[in-house]
Formats: sequence, C-alpha cells, structure tokens
Amino acid sequence: MQTNILKIKQAITGGETSLGIEFGSTRIKAVLIDNHHETIASGSYEWENFLEDGIWTYNLVDIITGLQTAYSEMKQEVERSYGITIRKIGSIGFSAMMHGYMAFDSTGELLVPFRTWRNSTTGVAAKELTDQFQFNIPERWSIAHLYQAILNEEKHLPRIDCITTLAGYIHWLLTGNKAIGIGDASGMFPIDESTQDYNESMVKQFDELIATKGYPWKLKEILPKVYISGEQAGELTEIGANILDRSRNLQPGTPICPPEGDAGTGMVATNSVRKRTGNISVGTSVFAMIVLEKELSKVYPEIDLVTTPNGSPVGMVHANNCSSDLNAWLGLFREFSEAMGQKVDINKLFEVMLNKALEADPDGGGLLSYGYFSGENITGLEKGRPLFVRSPESQFNLANFMRTHLFTAFGALKIGMGILTKEENVAIDRILAHGGLFKTPLVGQKIVAAAMNAPVSVMSTAGEGGAWGMAILASYMMNKDQNESLEDFLDKKVFEEVDGQEIYPDQVDVKGFEAFIERYRKGLVIEQAAVDNLML
Repeated sequence: MQTNILKIKQAITGGETSLGIEFGSTRIKAVLIDNHHETIASGSYEWENFLEDGIWTYNLVDIITGLQTAYSEMKQEVERSYGITIRKIGSIGFSAMMHGYMAFDSTGELLVPFRTWRNSTTGVAAKELTDQFQFNIPERWSIAHLYQAILNEEKHLPRIDCITTLAGYIHWLLTGNKAIGIGDASGMFPIDESTQDYNESMVKQFDELIATKGYPWKLKEILPKVYISGEQAGELTEIGANILDRSRNLQPGTPICPPEGDAGTGMVATNSVRKRTGNISVGTSVFAMIVLEKELSKVYPEIDLVTTPNGSPVGMVHANNCSSDLNAWLGLFREFSEAMGQKVDINKLFEVMLNKALEADPDGGGLLSYGYFSGENITGLEKGRPLFVRSPESQFNLANFMRTHLFTAFGALKIGMGILTKEENVAIDRILAHGGLFKTPLVGQKIVAAAMNAPVSVMSTAGEGGAWGMAILASYMMNKDQNESLEDFLDKKVFEEVDGQEIYPDQVDVKGFEAFIERYRKGLVIEQAAVDNLML
C-alpha cells in the first residue's frame, strides 16, 4: 500500500498523469489517472439543459463554471489524499455530448445559444441533406443544424467564422486550436474512411447547394480540423491554464489530445473499438455502437454512420430518451418516502426499485410507457410527452411498473438495433455496457441483453465512464509505442487485467421484451395524440 501511494505521488509530481474531462448531459466529470490507468482522483458538477425559446440548450456560464468546478474538486481530492498541489499534468483531453451546433464569429462570440443534440427541429434539413448525399444525416448532426438555419434564413449566418461541438469549443478555448477528433467530427459531417477527413465530394455538394445565398464562407473553412487518436491537437495555453485552474497553480504547456464525443469515449471505456464489437451507453439518451466490417447496403434514417476515435466505421443507433422519465418516477417515490418520515439513500432506492423489475411478468404485465422528455427521431415524434398507459386488464403492480419503465428506456433503441441485426445481418461478438444504470448489479444487464438478444458484459471499469475513457485517449497520445494501434494499446496496456461480468440473454426475457415492443409500436398512435393534443 505504501509503495502504491509513493508511486502515485511520483506520478503526480512528475507530471506522469492524464486528465479527462467530459461534459455529459447531466454531469461534468474530471478524472485524473496514473501511468497504469488507475483513477487517482475525480471531481464533478451537476447541471441540466433547459428550454429557451423552444431550444434545448446550456449557457456558457454553466459550461465554464462546470469545467472549473469539476477540475477544482479533482484537484482538492489530490491535495486531501496525497498532500500534493497539482502543477503539471502529462496529458489532457476533453470530451462532450456529440452533435449539436455552436456557431462563432471572428471575435469568438457565440452567435446563437448552443443547440444541443436533444433538439429535433431540423427534420426538413436532415431529410434534404440525406437525399442530396445519399447518406443518412440525422437531425442531431451539426450540418443539419447549419442547413436548417440556412433554410430558416437566420440572421447570424453571414457572421459565422467557425462552427463546432461542445468538446471542440472547450478544446479551442483552452488551446487556441480549432480541432476535433475524428469520432466527434463524424457527428458533424460525413467522414471519408480512406482520407480520414470530411467527405470532400459531399463538402462540394453542400457548397453548391447554398451557393446562391452568397455567404462569405465555404463549409470546409468553418469546420474544425480533423485529428486522429494518438495525434497531438494542441497544448494548454497560459490563458487556458488560468481558465481551467482558478487557483492558477497549473502550468501551461500540457499536450492535449483531439477532443472527442461521448460516443468515442464510451467505446474506449468499454474496450470496444475493434470490428465486430459493440457498446451501449446509458444516460439521459442511449446509444449502441457496433464497429462494422463492411458498409451497410442502403441508407437507414435510424442508423448513424460515425467512426471510432481512430477512424473505423461504426453503425450507431441513438435514441434521444432513456433514463430521464425513470429518474423522475424514482424521484417521486423518494419524495413519498420522505413525506412518510423515511429518509432514503438515493443509491439504495435505485437498487431496491430496479431489482423489483426482476420479479415482474416477462412482458411487464401489459403496461405501456413512453419516457419521451424530448422528441424521438427513431419513432418519428418531434416533441416530448412522457406518458404511462394501462388498461383494466393490465397487471398493475410495482414489479411490472419498474420493468415497463426499463423496457421503454430501451424501446426506441431496440427498434433501431433490429435493422442492423435482422436486415443487415451485422455480426456482433460482444456488447459492453456502461452508464449509471449498471451500478446496480444484474438488472440493467439482463434488460439490455433481452433488448439486444446478445451477451452483454459490464467491466469493473464501467462506472468510470466517459471521462475515464477520455483520460485513456490522452494517455494513448503520450504513452503509445511506435505504430501501436489504439486497439492494441487498450488490449495490452489498459484492459489486460480488468475483470468483467458477462450475462447471456434469458429467452423468457427476450420473448417478453418482444411482446412489449409489439405493444410499444402499436401504442405510438397514442403517444402521437399526446404530443398533438395534450398541451400540458
């Protein structure tokens, strides 16, 4: 133990650490790791998006405050545990929710509020671009937001100097370099696997499409430069160091790796960047990513084609809604318990309530729920309207209630995954899962295994999340051997001794989920009516 502490202290003082900071949908987290990829300290900041003039957004004040608070908490933990003030770090990386739209002018002013992935207001643009490119352009993608703004003739467009993602913005703020990792870039605009850059022919198509508008920019001029994992994409400037560390102890000059999206860090955190592997990331939204062996036979609006951080093609199924409605219901149960005079630990509440789902009828007892806090692209609903429905014949009890809410959290995802596995016959050797839901053992894994009808593993590192994955990418940049691939680095240096628990799908659960999905599909007319008529 004494030896381990001494080695950690040496890593901290010697600048042999790597730091990952990820901006998730509900939490900003900073994770510092040593040169053996073990977590030394972490810090976090809770935040929430909000609706402003019909747009889901976060404000810049919260972005900077969250960055500084997460770093400060991590720094203070190091000081408490090891008596050392952090002055230098070996490497740093920033990641965030993919997609969305941040547009800036030449002075660095944000021209319109940050439009997040959660907005489903770009349907016309996404469809037109998909038809134009013959490549699926989801509503969340940055190019869809830009083109929708063009169709709407928004006033800020002539002033644009650059557009980027949230991770790209943080990286630019702290390094001065307008860079983006290829995985995050693939959620902005289609990537050409052969050139590892934006698809040049599609860039030209876009410029021709908007040529009559007379904007003083071409698309390639306003997109950030694409970098591959392992490359250095800048270094921490003096201004950047002072922004990140309010105490001004941190020295500038730290190498910084390409900023990535949360999809890419999820792949790294679950060691699923090899072909035929996949991962599922669970949070406010849910997405599954399968690294493909070959191109899909046709365009599917439900399937995003993105890349790993090292540029391999990935089929991605992304559902806008996952845990928000479940969390809201559990918050209600917590409020009830406290009203009864019982102070309840939130982690214990989740454990007890989620485990009730294991006692339920296989199909959830005929109950039906749509946890749509926001619109859902896969099922074609533009606006959110959380809805719980039952009939007089339904078996309404707590176990079925909980199973139904877990099923619906993965309902839209299951519809999209069916395209990959049944229509495209995509082979999947393993699925690795991560996210807060899997902190409760067994339950989430069993539900996801039923949804995917495939073995699902949760590694002991799963709780570390995307910030840890980003720290691993920062470490890869600094510590890889010559010509060492990201896949080999992860296998040999990060995950070789990591334990994992694999669960195979229970066919009773699989059939139960299929019965629920049949009910879920039929009930979409009810959900659409709620969106159209229930103006709550």
